[in-house]
Amino acid sequence: MKRFYFILIFFGFTLLTNAQIANNKYWVQFTDKDNSPYSIDNPEAFLSQRALQRRANQGVAIDEYDIPVNPQYLQAVADCGAELINPSKWLNGVTIHTTDPAVVEAINALEFVESVRCCEYNAEAQLIKERWLAKEMEMIEAQIAAKGYYGGGYTQIDQLNGIALHDSGFAGKGMVVAVLDGGFVGADTHHCFDNMREEGRLLGTRDFVYHSNNVYTQSSHGCSCLSTMAAYDPQNFVGTAPEASYYLIHTEDGDSENIIEEYNWVSGAEYADSLGVDVCSTSLGYITFDMSQWNHPFEHYDGKTAPMTIGAEIAASRGMLCLNSAGNEGDSWNGECTLGIPADAEHILTIGAVDENGARAYFSSVGPTYDGRIKPDVMAMGYNTFVAGTGNSYYNGSGTSFSCPVMAGMATCLWQAFPNATAAEIRDAVRECSNRYENPDNKYGYGIPDFQEALDLLPVHEIVKTDNIISVYPNPSRGAVNVKLMEGAEANVNVCDYMGRQLFSYHFNGLNHTTLENELNGLSTGIYFISVNSESGNQTLKLVITK
Repeated sequence: MKRFYFILIFFGFTLLTNAQIANNKYWVQFTDKDNSPYSIDNPEAFLSQRALQRRANQGVAIDEYDIPVNPQYLQAVADCGAELINPSKWLNGVTIHTTDPAVVEAINALEFVESVRCCEYNAEAQLIKERWLAKEMEMIEAQIAAKGYYGGGYTQIDQLNGIALHDSGFAGKGMVVAVLDGGFVGADTHHCFDNMREEGRLLGTRDFVYHSNNVYTQSSHGCSCLSTMAAYDPQNFVGTAPEASYYLIHTEDGDSENIIEEYNWVSGAEYADSLGVDVCSTSLGYITFDMSQWNHPFEHYDGKTAPMTIGAEIAASRGMLCLNSAGNEGDSWNGECTLGIPADAEHILTIGAVDENGARAYFSSVGPTYDGRIKPDVMAMGYNTFVAGTGNSYYNGSGTSFSCPVMAGMATCLWQAFPNATAAEIRDAVRECSNRYENPDNKYGYGIPDFQEALDLLPVHEIVKTDNIISVYPNPSRGAVNVKLMEGAEANVNVCDYMGRQLFSYHFNGLNHTTLENELNGLSTGIYFISVNSESGNQTLKLVITK
């Protein structure tokens, strides 16, 4: 596959040539989810409380997409002799590994298998890709200008008028972002992430490529993308969402060009959804593969055909805000679409690249989609963007790889400011506050957003607040809290930790609050979510314990 890590001028991209090679892999498509032990009536079996709350907040119903792949089907495929890799509930299938054609034949014969798609690896194409990457990626060490608190990151946030959100207290606190990428070399050691690690805001990692316990291998690309949001090194580099929490998810295999990587991404996005992630930032895209039969012709750019695009659309329908790089093929533009899959997805924000003066970077990919929609959606700084590199260094990199997370961080802060808004409302507000909103085109989309304007725009969309059903105070608390329920109300109360794990539940009648107070007073230092359901309505509040 001609895969973009959406970078033109970058630094030390590391490929581990001795890593596992994607060979003899297949996608198994199932026909249905019949006779599954899972049910939409019991979503707690497969979705975290935080994921369920996100859906409830946005009126998103649990449906068949949420039900995991039937485990009986998976077991039957394994019993045929295949090694299971990544199941996908949204696409209703599983990627497998086998070297035995008889195994493939046996799987094809299963009554609940619709098809088996070969994902063969091409070693010669991989060598061509590695030479291409080595030629394209050139190290440019950054010179940190005197920009005060934001250091080298000042220009990229100032261009979006994002400092206004930070000054108003919205720097991503309480929001959860997933970064899906090809490796995070350096993210576990770079000092710009010390604050994130020390505060426990690096919530977890997951590898969908090698199924190892280590995502800090293969590439430093993900580390650099992460830094545009999460960096907190005042006077040197502060990112666009320095107080948010993050998951790092490895889906892209730098050692192969294989359509299985699209399926990896869908599995990664499903994982993010199940954890209750708010925002997904992806700086990957796909056009051509090692095997020409996998290539995406223009007619695939219709927002509903490519596996990764289908996954991105389903992710957005779950109430997550999804952002993806547009691609770096704009310099080859001849009037046709140069986007990378899944940038054609309708309900995500596709991000193009501009320089510090707001001029489109020559490499930034352009639309329209096959069905005539404008893409990219909006633009951010992706030329000479300030990023973290290997060691404790900083560099300037260029590519829509970086404009995407710069924008994702600001969208995260905007959503923090309006927690009652839906993902769709945040997405629309980002478009509407952009400088070309009245006259969009397929080079700039709706233009460069102004997040101060978005801050003024969104109250029109905000859900009208009702009186609190429950009050917990003081908040933050050093350990002793008081509980008060709205007079005359009864409610079911659930308390979850920051990961969405339910700690306890309680039926509160408004009279005896001692039991609930005792439970809350016994919590250790951290952030908790208290969800209340009653005839008067629903409410979720965040409790911070700072013993």
